[in-house]
Amino acid sequence: MSTIVRLGYVAMSVHLENSSPSQTMTFAQFQRVKDHEAAIRKLERIAISNLENCLRLLKHNAWSEIEFFRFSSKLIPLANHEALKDWNYIAPLKDALQRISVFLKEHPMRVDFHPDHFVVLNSTDKEVFKHSIQTLRMHQKLLKGMDIPLKNRCVLHVGGAYNDKEKALEQFIHNWGLVPQSLQQMIMLENDDTTFHIKDVLYLCEKLNVPIIFDLYHHQANNDETSWQEHWDRIIRTWEQETLPLKMHISSPKSDKEFRAHADYIDVNGFYSFLKEVNGTIPQIDCMIEAKKKDEALFQLVRDLKSYEDVEFINSSTFYIKS
Repeated sequence: MSTIVRLGYVAMSVHLENSSPSQTMTFAQFQRVKDHEAAIRKLERIAISNLENCLRLLKHNAWSEIEFFRFSSKLIPLANHEALKDWNYIAPLKDALQRISVFLKEHPMRVDFHPDHFVVLNSTDKEVFKHSIQTLRMHQKLLKGMDIPLKNRCVLHVGGAYNDKEKALEQFIHNWGLVPQSLQQMIMLENDDTTFHIKDVLYLCEKLNVPIIFDLYHHQANNDETSWQEHWDRIIRTWEQETLPLKMHISSPKSDKEFRAHADYIDVNGFYSFLKEVNGTIPQIDCMIEAKKKDEALFQLVRDLKSYEDVEFINSSTFYIKS
């Protein structure tokens, strides 16, 4: 058995002009609009434009045979701002969300989110935790508006270490009990490049029955002197009960000096070597490319992979390595 590998990219295209799904409006700009209702309408127009650009990106993906995509988490500016508590931001977006729903039914692809770093579920600060839950609820509403099943749709980091990593892990477990089950089901946890390495995240995932997003590049930066190979079986097991394939992140360092910054493209040799090692251990891996050149990084990786004689492409972004 060979492992099928499906490639995806993050949020934006370098090939589509004027297609940003992350157009925004700061609260300072909002306040400068003297008419409050006019300011709200402007926010709504920006959000609708972001969703329209999302649909353009999905059409670009379908045309390019890309079946894996991460939505921007900045679709709705100021969605959870304290001063806009009474704004029902989803209502004016229903038509735009439904257009995406219809398109995804006609052109199925795996889509998900990676909420921003301020979503911190292990925080002891009640306001930070509350805001994190509000942000997850926003993602839930967007998913429901697009008729996308909620399971395994939001990638999160563990959070802060707060000078005591073991205590921070236990705080995550404590706070997890305060997260509504409807939000829990959306969450996947990722190893990060500075604090919580793969053993830490596997500890949480196994205890809480959450799938892990293995980030190979983060592991290279932060690994507690252990190899990913010794944890691979455990990584696979966290996905055994899920309907979606195992998901991981791939990226490459910008340079030795700026190791934690993402490069424009993916180092094909390192990625190919990894795939050779895991080939046949699992039916499918969905690899999210985190690179500055977005979809062009995916296209370039495909071109590079085609130079290997044992790589067989199923479509323009999905392939396997012949055993």
